[in-house]
Amino acid sequence: MHGRLADDLAGLPGLLDATRGFAQRVLGGLGERAVARRPGEFVPDPLPREGVGLAGALERFARRWDPGFSGSAGPRYVGFVTGGATPAAVAGDWLTSAYDQNVVSSVDSSAADLERETVGWLREVLGLDAAHSGAFVTGATMSNVVGLAIAREWLGERQGVSVAREGVSAIGEVSVLSGRPHSSIYKALAMTGIGRDRMRTLPVLDGREAVDVAALDAALAGLGGRAAIVVANAGTVNTGDFDDLRAIAELKRRHPFWLHVDAAFGGLAVLSDEHAHLLDGLAEADSVCVDLHKWLNVPYDSGLQFTRRRDLQVEVFQNSAAYLGEPGERPEFVHLTPESSRRLRALTAWFSLTAYGVAGHREIVARNIASARDLGARLAELPGVRLCAPVRLNVVCFSVPGDVHAVAGAVADTGEAFLTPTVYDGVPALRAAFSNWRTETADVDRIFAVLERAVAE
Repeated sequence: MHGRLADDLAGLPGLLDATRGFAQRVLGGLGERAVARRPGEFVPDPLPREGVGLAGALERFARRWDPGFSGSAGPRYVGFVTGGATPAAVAGDWLTSAYDQNVVSSVDSSAADLERETVGWLREVLGLDAAHSGAFVTGATMSNVVGLAIAREWLGERQGVSVAREGVSAIGEVSVLSGRPHSSIYKALAMTGIGRDRMRTLPVLDGREAVDVAALDAALAGLGGRAAIVVANAGTVNTGDFDDLRAIAELKRRHPFWLHVDAAFGGLAVLSDEHAHLLDGLAEADSVCVDLHKWLNVPYDSGLQFTRRRDLQVEVFQNSAAYLGEPGERPEFVHLTPESSRRLRALTAWFSLTAYGVAGHREIVARNIASARDLGARLAELPGVRLCAPVRLNVVCFSVPGDVHAVAGAVADTGEAFLTPTVYDGVPALRAAFSNWRTETADVDRIFAVLERAVAE
């Protein structure tokens, strides 16, 4: 064994203690770490030839890279819909690396059953039924890829062909309909070979980002019975708006289409008594996307996909090799997702759900919604600031006088908060998305104070 490896193995308990101490200092200072940092000029170090051991690597990381890392896991990072990592989720993530399970099959470990258990818990949380099977993936983009790939196979099934075997050209042009699809949907369409240009965006309701169901009905009728894919939103990225999932699902009585629901962060709104009704109809979806490193507050990367057609999922993703076996009635995960090497992502969610239960995560959701409303109410009183939409969930979308990029940059430069620019209904705007388990009223105070100064300048 190489000398450095042998030394680190012999000294592993102390080295892990040192790493734990370093991580503890990072987490303990997260509330005051600069929420965003602009990287300086990047000059890469030369490739290490001999290595310096774990202690040396930790020291070098602390000196070279730690100062430039942001507090994006902290309570005032509201730029993207980015959660943090609950204490239990951090522990689960550490153990995920310690056990280093490759969750492709059940032949050598119970890790796959832990994933199945966790998927079952989250299916229950979301109000889906036993017909929905699921698997962990890297995030919302890959969840959307999986859902649309299964939808593509469904379209082929209706025409008597297998797209997985014959290619997407076997089914001809595909129609994809949506109101305000997330950018990852377009990426998924490109990756599945359906094509970005196959997306047809439909009118939305006045003052909303929710699709006009009557317009969707008319568009489906205009296809003359040809099957399509409908992408519905459960939580739009700019304003947290929801399509009427129940009304869309009812259209399946008259038109043939695959219903894919992008519930990347909005799916967890089911934990809010006030908002749970927005998910009515989700159980009718053919595929569902959920992003757990958002509102469930587990570390990156962790997404989840559900579908009613696991048989078609196997057709697309099966990995045919003698040493892997046939999919069978209970397919292994290697036959269900794009990866053949799969980190045990489920363990972080298992730990957080076990530690805090539905009740603990419900409290996080409620507190984030209250924080968004609080900030929205304060911003509405500032001269020149206008809310682009009511605060419907956990996202505040607002316009400011002057250049939104300059305001966002000024806020970021203080290190106090981080927001992202966007465009809503053709108007440049800013958005603040609350999804971190640490965020309290004092953090909203600090976010508002720095915004107030930036807008005034």
